[in-house]
Amino acid sequence: MTDIQDRTDIEYGEAPPAVDFGSLTTAAGTAPPVVRDVTYERILDARSEPQNWLTYYGAYDGQRYSPLDEITTENVVRLTPAWVFSFSPHGLHAGQSTYAFETSPIVVEGVMYVSGWDGWVWALDAKTGQLLWQYKHAIPFDVSLCCGNVNRGVAVANGKVFVCTLNAHVIALDATDGSCVWDVTSGDVRAGESLTVAPLVVKDRVVVGSSGGEFGVRGHLDAYDMETGERVWRCYTVPKPGEPGSETWPAEGEAWARGGGNGWITGTFDPETNLLYWGTGNPAPDFDGEVRPGDNLYTDSVIAVDADTGEIRWHYQCTPHDLWDYDSNMECILFEQDGRKLLAHFDKNGYCFVLDRTNGERVRIFPFVDRITWGEITPDGQVTPRIYPDKEGEEVHFHPGPAGAKEWTHAAYSPRTGLFYVPVQDTGAKVARRRREFKESIPYWGAAVTVDAEDMAGSVSAFDPSTGEEVWRWRNDLPMCASVLTTAGDLVFAGTPSGTFVALDARSGEFLWQFNCGSGHHSSPMTYSVDGKQYIAVPVGWGAWVEGFLPGMMGGPHGQAMFVFALPEGQDSSGGR
Repeated sequence: MTDIQDRTDIEYGEAPPAVDFGSLTTAAGTAPPVVRDVTYERILDARSEPQNWLTYYGAYDGQRYSPLDEITTENVVRLTPAWVFSFSPHGLHAGQSTYAFETSPIVVEGVMYVSGWDGWVWALDAKTGQLLWQYKHAIPFDVSLCCGNVNRGVAVANGKVFVCTLNAHVIALDATDGSCVWDVTSGDVRAGESLTVAPLVVKDRVVVGSSGGEFGVRGHLDAYDMETGERVWRCYTVPKPGEPGSETWPAEGEAWARGGGNGWITGTFDPETNLLYWGTGNPAPDFDGEVRPGDNLYTDSVIAVDADTGEIRWHYQCTPHDLWDYDSNMECILFEQDGRKLLAHFDKNGYCFVLDRTNGERVRIFPFVDRITWGEITPDGQVTPRIYPDKEGEEVHFHPGPAGAKEWTHAAYSPRTGLFYVPVQDTGAKVARRRREFKESIPYWGAAVTVDAEDMAGSVSAFDPSTGEEVWRWRNDLPMCASVLTTAGDLVFAGTPSGTFVALDARSGEFLWQFNCGSGHHSSPMTYSVDGKQYIAVPVGWGAWVEGFLPGMMGGPHGQAMFVFALPEGQDSSGGR
C-alpha cells in the first residue's frame, strides 16, 4: 500500500479520499484521526458524549442505553433509511459453516468502525456510509468453527482499532488508514481455538475471551498491552488440579484440560470495584456429563475478574454440571438499585440472575420465558434438574433448547424506565446422548441434537428487576434472535428473523414502526449522532448457527448490509405519528 499522510483537514461535507480496491489485504484510504484522542478516561465517561458509541455496549455498564432523544415515540413513525453499506462476500470462507453479520458498530466523531465475517474490518463515514478504508485478515479455510463464521465487533483507543480473528489472532490497526500495527496469536487454531469476541479496552489493556468449547479446549480470558500487543495476564476459566474449583472436576484424567468454559461474549467493567464481569460457556462435552462428574467450575458462570491481575475474585454458577449446552456467556448488565451495586444476567437456562456485583451475593432469581422444562431454580438458588440426556441413545425433549431462552444476543436497560428489555426465544429441542472420544479439533458435543422447527415463539419482554415481574410483552411468531437497543426517546429497537426492524414504546410495549431490511437480524443495533442529527444503525445478515436457534429458516437470505436510519431533513422532535 502506498504511504498515506494523516489527514486532519477532512470535513464531513467534503468528498472522502478515493478507496483503492486493488489490494485484497487493505484498501487504501484515510479516515479522520478521531480515535487518536479516545482514551480510557473518555470511555469511562462514554455516556457524557452520546453522539458517539465508544465501546461495545455503548458504555462499560453494558446497558445498551443511549441518552440521545431526537427520535421519540412521537416521531419514530417518520424514520427512513439514511444510507446502506452492503458488502458481498466472495471466494472461499473460513470454516465449513455459514457466515453472519453479528457485529455492533463503534462510532467516534462521525466515523464508524465495524467488523465483518471472515476477517473484514471497515471504516465508514457515519453520515453518508462512504467507505474510508478496509482491512482483510487472511484466515485459513479449514479452521474449526462450531457456530458460524462471525465476528462481534471492534474496540478503539489511542489511535488504534482492535479486532479478533477466527484463527485466534488479536490485531491492532491504525485507525486512520487500516494498516496493521501489531498482530499476536492468542490460541491454538489446530486444537479448535478461535476468537469471535469484540475486544474490551480497559485502562492500557485490551481484554478478549476465547472460543472453541465445542472442540474441548480450555477457556481463558487474556489481557494485552494496548501499545505493544504483549500479553499481560491470562485467566483460565477451568482450574487445573490444585487450584480453587478443581475439586468440581474428576480427580483422575484430563477432563479439566478440555473443559470448555470459553468467554466468547464481551464482558462489562466497574472502575469502582476494578472488576471485569464476564460470562463463561458450557463445559465440554456439552451433553455427556458422565465423563465430567461434578459442578465443573467455572463453566456456565458469571465470574468477577480483577482487571489488573486476571484473578477471579468471585463467581456465581448459573447451571452446575450443565447437560443442556446452557452457556452463561450473556452480558452482565450493571445498574444500581436502592443504593446497591447490582448486575443482571439473563441466562440461556431461562432464568435471570440479579447479583450484588461487589461480592456475587444472590439478590433475586426469576424466569423470563414461559416454558422451562429442563429443571427448576428456586428463588433461593437451589437447582433441580428434571430432564436431561442420561442414558446412551435415549432421546429427551426439553425447553429451552441448546440455543437458550436468550442466546448471545443482548438485553438492554433504561435508567429512565427502570426496566430491562429482553429478546426471548421460546424453542425446545430433542437430544440423545452419543458418547464420543475426545480428538483434537473434532466437535466434542456428546449428543445428537434436533432443535424444534415448529411450536416456537418469541418476544421482546420488559421486566422490573426489583420484583422480577414482566411489565409488558411484544409477541412475535418467531424467536427473537438479535440484540435490542433502548434510548432516552423512550424507544426500544429490535430486529426479527424475518427481516423486520421494529421500534416499540419503552414504557408500554406499543408497536410504533417497522422497516423490512430484507434479511434476518442476528446482530446488535446502536445509535449515534453527527452534526446534531441522530441515526440508528443495525447490521443485517442472517446466518451462523441457524440450526441451533431457528432451523426452519436455514438457507434464508444472507443480505449482509449495514442499514442506517434517521428522521427526514427538517423533521423536528415534535413530529406527530
